Amino acid sequence: MEIRKILVFGAGNFGSCLADHLADSEHTVYLWARSRDVVDSINTTHRHPKYLKEHDFPESIQAIGPELPSKEFMSEMDVLLFAVPTQYLRNALLDIKDRLDDENLPLLIFVNKGIETGTRALTLEIIADTLGKAAAKTATFLSGPSFAKEIVQRQPTQVSVSSLSIEHAQRTAEVFHQPWFRCYTGDDPIGVELAGALKNVYAIAAGIADGLGYQNNTRAGLITRCLAEMTRVGCAYGASPLTFLSLAGVGDLFLTCSSRNSRNYTVGYRLGQGEKLDVIIDTLGSVAEGVATAQGLHEIIERLGAEAYAPIAEGVYAVLYGGQTAEEMSHWLMNQPAAQRELEIPERAAPYEAIMLKLGLEAKKTGKI
Repeated sequence: MEIRKILVFGAGNFGSCLADHLADSEHTVYLWARSRDVVDSINTTHRHPKYLKEHDFPESIQAIGPELPSKEFMSEMDVLLFAVPTQYLRNALLDIKDRLDDENLPLLIFVNKGIETGTRALTLEIIADTLGKAAAKTATFLSGPSFAKEIVQRQPTQVSVSSLSIEHAQRTAEVFHQPWFRCYTGDDPIGVELAGALKNVYAIAAGIADGLGYQNNTRAGLITRCLAEMTRVGCAYGASPLTFLSLAGVGDLFLTCSSRNSRNYTVGYRLGQGEKLDVIIDTLGSVAEGVATAQGLHEIIERLGAEAYAPIAEGVYAVLYGGQTAEEMSHWLMNQPAAQRELEIPERAAPYEAIMLKLGLEAKKTGKI
């Protein structure tokens, strides 16, 4: 295995656990944090003061920050891994743009999941807007069923790695590969991104159902219909329907919808129990990206004219932002018109054409996928 110099941006739950994994894989790892307390704690006690607090991080990890690293420092990195929440990613990339050499970019890996509120942009588009088309075309996206707590315990974990450049996806897989951590590669980053973002919204729906006291029939049926919705929205964006059968698709969906370790599931469960959203957010202790993503997804669904084939996502939005109760959402969903077709793949829609244009790529022929 080739040893690489890796800079991880973002010392939250997932960024920290991946830094731990990569350092344990003998790479040289730097972990950038915006908090001086986190930097000092990692460097002196090898403990994180907020996340994975019982875990001893490898002494080889060097935490840096809160100042951004210099251009000279970043020029020595082989890999930049971004574990920054989607809503803050655009500013983060703009902040480091002038510190990157466009002619000699390191391997860029993104593990955030979400849709940018307001712009409805995927991470692929944010990269193109900030770092340029060339960076977007070679950026890689890692996603799949991967709770941070289990990664640091070296529980066997398997994920999807996708890029428009399969060569870069393979390089990312090699960086992460260990007997306890396997990567499967693909070339559909749009599908992987959408699956990773949308499953957080659907985890809220699953939590709501459990919070209302519904049991196994409801859970199995709901998760299956969530998968159908994800696939329809993704295919309208130009994604492959097969991506939603991958680790990044059904794998991550199943994990997030069926575990109380999921922050998004927890938000839904507490909503189902009758708690108010502002109280849940204030006491959750970490970010549940599905809450913000539900807004972006609602805007996307409106733009696609897809309300009819994404009722679960619309129901979650109505509970979070429309004043609907969890019980009202449940009754509304179960009283949708009868005899609806179970599986259907829509035509590609305008957002797909816009993404391809932004990337400087030719859109594939439209029509049924």
